Amino acid sequence: RRAPSRAPIRSEMDENKPLKVRLTFSVILVGVSLLFAAVVTDHWAVLSPKVETYNATCEAAHFGLWRLCTKRIFVQEQGPKEKGCGPISLPGEHNCSYFKHFTPGQSSEIFEVTTQKEYSISAAAIAIFSVGFAIIGTICVLLSFRKKRDYLLKPASMFYTFAGLCIIISVEVMRQSVKRMIDSKDTVWIEYSYSWSFACACSSFVLLFICGIALLLIALPRFPQNPWETCMDAEPEH
Repeated sequence: RRAPSRAPIRSEMDENKPLKVRLTFSVILVGVSLLFAAVVTDHWAVLSPKVETYNATCEAAHFGLWRLCTKRIFVQEQGPKEKGCGPISLPGEHNCSYFKHFTPGQSSEIFEVTTQKEYSISAAAIAIFSVGFAIIGTICVLLSFRKKRDYLLKPASMFYTFAGLCIIISVEVMRQSVKRMIDSKDTVWIEYSYSWSFACACSSFVLLFICGIALLLIALPRFPQNPWETCMDAEPEH
């Protein structure tokens, strides 16, 4: 006597799979948006020199992967906890200059540490890899929606995971860059803080890495819940 088939259960699981993929992909798109925002903006870190006189102007700076922006801010008397120039949101004369990443010559004058250019090149290059992985992963997911190409979800999940790993490596390179610059005796900067672009990069890592793994688990075939489930669903011998 033939055992009852479990096909209805499996079909129900297959119907839920597209919904899970779309929900996961929606969260991934948020992570990709945060990734793009972090890469193209200039608020990874804010630098401040030592303030010796009040009622004068000081020059604060903020920078990203591609350029550095300085702002002359009028300084008034500050509290005991405030030692630097800023905050950067105060009005002032604004000037931005791009890093000369791929051209010979000296680094920007405002970065007096010679290794700063090497750190900037490394962080920018790794961030480009992260953006590339995210774009390829998105293309794979979009193609998987057409003609039931579910096999594209597995490489897409790996691309998203690699994108998250690359952007967190870029974050760490940038963090080491800022730390080395502040610790140098040849620089005027004494205070630093990480800004919203830095937070976007860290958030994108969390979303891309976790959702990339989740997408991989969704794409994998469902394992039988009971030892006898595979035998029960097997075709009878004639």
